Amino acid sequence: MPRIFETQDGSHSIFSEKYSVGYHSKYGAVQESRHVFMEAALHFKALLKKELAVLEIGFGTGLNAFMTYLEAKELQLTIRYVAVEAYPVSLKQAERLNYPNQLNAQDETASFLKMHCSDWETVVQMNNFFTFEKVKRHFETISYQNQFDIIYFDAFDPDAQPELWERKLLQKMYDALLPGGILVTYCAKGAVKRTLKAVGFEIESLKGPPGKREMTRASKNLLVPESTKER
Repeated sequence: MPRIFETQDGSHSIFSEKYSVGYHSKYGAVQESRHVFMEAALHFKALLKKELAVLEIGFGTGLNAFMTYLEAKELQLTIRYVAVEAYPVSLKQAERLNYPNQLNAQDETASFLKMHCSDWETVVQMNNFFTFEKVKRHFETISYQNQFDIIYFDAFDPDAQPELWERKLLQKMYDALLPGGILVTYCAKGAVKRTLKAVGFEIESLKGPPGKREMTRASKNLLVPESTKER
């Protein structure tokens, strides 16, 4: 069974024995999620839109989904949230994670656990602002088209699962976004950024979370890239 460990900001993460990697940075799970996904993506898009569709690639511990749920309430955002996960953690493990306490949201513990125990491929109305759906499948099999404003690309790193960072999958991410949509990831490797550019993204290198110098935000062009136009 994957083991839970405490990161440096006091929040929990899980170590995958299968891939020999943690689900979050050892420097702080909550800090990383706040910096990469809330601030560089959700807050960034919320400046322009109050109704957002978010696709998470790697539901994992549920931290990103839970933090987005809390932000939706705080910022009065209407969010459709879809989380894709092939290897879900058990409810027993989720019950041991300390995110509600770490986020001063003890009164939302039931909502956090509801995300983990809700049925797959079922839309759940969490509150007036937030709808949630889990999709149990491998990332390579998704086929969304022009549906999302934001993608949280939170797959295991390229050294652990290189196939998840190849052009074929990143093209699927590009296709899933609405024009002007963004993908954010903690990863800033040159090879990944070059592949993102190759499928049509515009790349920004942003300051990384604690323990990382950089992260990446990739934007889908409003115009169709030349490489995809019919000849």
